[in-house]
Amino acid sequence: MPSSASAGLRGYSSTAADNGVKRAALGLVSTIGVGVASTAPAYSRAASLGFVVATSDGNGIIGVKAPAIMSLAFIPMFLIAISYSELNKAEPDCGTTFTWASRAFGPWVGWLGGWGIIAADVIVMANLSQIAGSYSFHLFGLESLAASTFWSTVAGILWIVIMTYICYRGIELSARIQYALLSVEVVILVIFSVVALTKVFGGASPAGSLHPSLSWLVPSGLSLSSIVTATLIAVFIYWGWDTAVSVNEETADPARTPGRAAIISTLLLLVTYAIVSVATVAFAGVGSAGIGLGNAANASDVFQALGSSVFGGSGLGKVMQTLLIISVLTSASASTQTTILPTARTALSMGAFKALPAKFAKIHPRYLTPTHATVWMGGVSILFYVGMTIVSQNVLGDSIAAVGLMIAFYYGMTGFACVWFYRRSIAKGGRDLWMKGVLPFLGGLMLLGAFGIASYQYAQPSYGKTTIFGIGGVFVIGIGALVFGGVLMLVYRVVAPAFFLGETLARRGAHDLLLAGMAQEPLSERESIGMPGAGMPDIVIAPDLSNLPEGTAAIDPVTGETFFGPAERKEPVPL
Repeated sequence: MPSSASAGLRGYSSTAADNGVKRAALGLVSTIGVGVASTAPAYSRAASLGFVVATSDGNGIIGVKAPAIMSLAFIPMFLIAISYSELNKAEPDCGTTFTWASRAFGPWVGWLGGWGIIAADVIVMANLSQIAGSYSFHLFGLESLAASTFWSTVAGILWIVIMTYICYRGIELSARIQYALLSVEVVILVIFSVVALTKVFGGASPAGSLHPSLSWLVPSGLSLSSIVTATLIAVFIYWGWDTAVSVNEETADPARTPGRAAIISTLLLLVTYAIVSVATVAFAGVGSAGIGLGNAANASDVFQALGSSVFGGSGLGKVMQTLLIISVLTSASASTQTTILPTARTALSMGAFKALPAKFAKIHPRYLTPTHATVWMGGVSILFYVGMTIVSQNVLGDSIAAVGLMIAFYYGMTGFACVWFYRRSIAKGGRDLWMKGVLPFLGGLMLLGAFGIASYQYAQPSYGKTTIFGIGGVFVIGIGALVFGGVLMLVYRVVAPAFFLGETLARRGAHDLLLAGMAQEPLSERESIGMPGAGMPDIVIAPDLSNLPEGTAAIDPVTGETFFGPAERKEPVPL
């Protein structure tokens, strides 16, 4: 990603330089830790499983089929993770969807992709900080303060400030803290699942508990609308692994490590969620009374509802209940931190390519982090959180549900961008056909379908907690956020047109010829020609070489062949 760009050939940047972030700061394990922690496993389970179970299905609910929904939600996530991995090989830029969609479809689509990331992250920060704030009081038994909107908001703001500062101080400090927080929540989730299943099979579980069945993993008998609605909720549970790719420029092997980390993260999440889902459904059952997951009173936090029943009232049991609270608290706080990371880096990339003001591309000289982008992310998140809290807790709740639309929007866009970027490579068949074509396309198609069906359902006045102008509040907030982004894009097009004219981030595909200048790079790196820190112009050359500068050559990044202009016409020479 260039940190600056001056005028060169019309339509292309003429310079490219290191963006200034700290290189090789994270290895594969660190990057996986960041990816998994970003999904907030404990918090996501606590806040979403009840809603998945209670999703309407005709005259009934999803119920015991919740584990099947978790498995279904994994499929598009895994396919989009493949898209991220393949696109990252070609261009390991921290802008991810913004950069790749700009390359594939042009600046307008790319800008909206970047906005989708930013909007989704800002909205979800309100919920994460609210959970972190209330659980801080639960931890110390201050239930009256935990129930207070004012004091939970104050504590939530403090969490945003703390995590913003940690992200400001450097990626390595952030990664070390992620290790500690993730370790706590994963260990507690495993213990919770083991104890719950042990009581189920040992006959010590409460009334309404169920013995696990393989049929729970198959969504048979469910309607399409209920599957889509529940799956979009479950997609939220998986959301966040892409943080592993957004820190690509700070990893030891930018072209490979982030993509591998993203795929491994989704696989680890599938295993974790499947075990916890089965254990929770089996122990609590899906009834509408008591600790049953069909009880609306338990939907917003199933762990708080089940903690005392699973661990009991003994001294050890109370310790484990406290640790369960700590696991949700650390999960929410960790996710708060890792939500700031990708948003700041998306803004960094957009600022570097002049899709946002240049100050967003500034890097701290000591900490090597995107200072302005990080601080702005924290500040805007606080303003949104406070604003939504003042307006209505119901509006805040619907805004969180609306995040699913934005996730489907920019994840789906990434899948289609992968297909279009590699469209000529796909025609060769073999691995490219599947990994760069069929699988990313299916992932994008699934999310596009989910986006369309969910939009219709969310627009119904009966859906969600609010209605705005006779339309479901979830739809208005989700689609409204995207439309608002479109308005901002049009305004910024007038203020700073360079990016939208393609002068700073040229549209291209993997098959395009590029201005030569990396002959020293090994063959395995040629797909990364002109990418972050290359120190060369990133210029796409027309097939007929009509825009090739005099005295230079063009290179095919796939085959490695070099082509010269008419004045220096020679046979292609393999590098």
